[in-house]
Amino acid sequence: MLYRLDREDRLLLMRYICSFAWADREIRPEERALAARFGELLELSEDEMSQVEEWLESPPEVIPASISPEKRVVFVEVISSMILSDGEISPEEQKLFQKLLP
Repeated sequence: MLYRLDREDRLLLMRYICSFAWADREIRPEERALAARFGELLELSEDEMSQVEEWLESPPEVIPASISPEKRVVFVEVISSMILSDGEISPEEQKLFQKLLP
């Protein structure tokens, strides 16, 4: 499914991944590792990965309405793995995730 995303959508997905990693106000090592893994899977450039690193240092703003309905399924699936990566689901993550669901 990730292969269906164009460059712009891949970077948008990473923005969401980082935003969800920040939902509980703490970036854990598991979340950082998963973000790096997705960066590799999405074949992000060095410049794009630098942007991801910035988002892991300071939470990016996201607007769920910016995701097209046909791509939302991919985003929900990937973001679910970020939420579960640290073994805890915070109330903040749940609240943000609910905004993402159709």
